[in-house]
Amino acid sequence: MATISIFGKGNMGTAIGGNFVDAGNEVTYITKDSTVDQLGDIVVLAVPYPAIAAILDSYKNLLSGKIVIDITNPVDFNTFDGLVVPADSSAAAEIAKKLPNSVVIKAFNTTFAATLASKKVAGEHQTTVLLASDDSKAKEQLINVLNGSGLGIIDAGSLKRARELEAMGFLQITLASAEKISWTGGFGIFK
Repeated sequence: MATISIFGKGNMGTAIGGNFVDAGNEVTYITKDSTVDQLGDIVVLAVPYPAIAAILDSYKNLLSGKIVIDITNPVDFNTFDGLVVPADSSAAAEIAKKLPNSVVIKAFNTTFAATLASKKVAGEHQTTVLLASDDSKAKEQLINVLNGSGLGIIDAGSLKRARELEAMGFLQITLASAEKISWTGGFGIFK
């Protein structure tokens, strides 16, 4: 069992938290009104990308030594036509730069809340979470902590792969926003 702290209790935070609970872990949610003096073994940033900077500034010391999961898709919501991070980077890489004493894993950004809650994409296929990080032990720990959740999990490689995962997440969001797929649909992986 691991202790999980989730920043954000919206649809994504709640769905992700439910999967950690289903796998036998203890979950605590942190909202704007929370008073926090310690964080769990694993910390999930389940907030929009623009809110990340304030969290990192406020909790940098508490995040030291933790596994930090970035679920964001840094969409430019003004234009809805691109990402707001440099073309050769990712939100996860930018977060990792600000948290040199933490391990950052990109995960959950290519899934919708509904598919995480139901554990199915389009009601038919197992929901698969893709992970990207430079720390293979942290990825293995996350996979073990989610064992029993009902989710499929695939190690997608190093933190450099976060850029592709964010582009994939962005594409999926634009398709759902344009009603070309449903919010219970999305990308699936079939082995």
